[in-house]
Amino acid sequence: MHTPPGTLTWPAALVVWGPGFVSAAHQHHCVQLVMAMKGTLRIRAGADDNWLKCGAALIRPDAAHEVDARDTTIALIAFVDAESELGSALCERMKSDILSISPIQIGRWRSLLGEVLSDSSVERWVRTELLRGRRPVKLHPNVHRVINYLREQIGVSDNFSLKTLAEISGLSQSRFMHIFTESVGVPVRPYILWLRLQRAACELMDGRTVTEAAHSAGFSDAAHLTRTFRRMLGITPSDLALRKRMSSGVSVEAI
Repeated sequence: MHTPPGTLTWPAALVVWGPGFVSAAHQHHCVQLVMAMKGTLRIRAGADDNWLKCGAALIRPDAAHEVDARDTTIALIAFVDAESELGSALCERMKSDILSISPIQIGRWRSLLGEVLSDSSVERWVRTELLRGRRPVKLHPNVHRVINYLREQIGVSDNFSLKTLAEISGLSQSRFMHIFTESVGVPVRPYILWLRLQRAACELMDGRTVTEAAHSAGFSDAAHLTRTFRRMLGITPSDLALRKRMSSGVSVEAI
């Protein structure tokens, strides 16, 4: 059976589906869900850990992991923004860095998604399953103001100095750095890099070249973007662009 890979794009989530795959060890500031549509996959935190064999797993934000999904014909991967309601809903379910999803849950998800994945079936699955029991995002209001500014300005401006961000937050520089890390879970500089990566991924989804996506998102060049993709997502920009060219995509910003 051949199912064209597909995508649903950030800012709420990036959902990719296609043939089985192997990812290098990596970590990123988002919740990740990986699921084998048939059979099982393997996942582990690192080379010194034992492989966990399962049909699907959730990975906590900023947790190192690697995935081997070569034994399934179709795999679905969801990269979910940790600061979205969807990310908050998934984090509520997790008690460890890597959580194996129960076979009963997987069976229900596979049934809802159907044998041939599509934008509409994936969006329906996100709405009816992943968002069930969601919780409001818990962010310090001063930090929330800065995050809104960063999201609006990524790819538009590079005015992200500590002085500027502290002024927007209404806090002193030292207090802002402390509150931001405490509220978001990572310091502000790695978070800005994560937003740049999101912007580049969306540019690739829109058909831009790797070089165009890199410059639009504020990376020095295509090589810099490729290194960051490998380190933070375990795939390359070309991998993502290829999947996009083979299918259509829709935004899930409103979810």
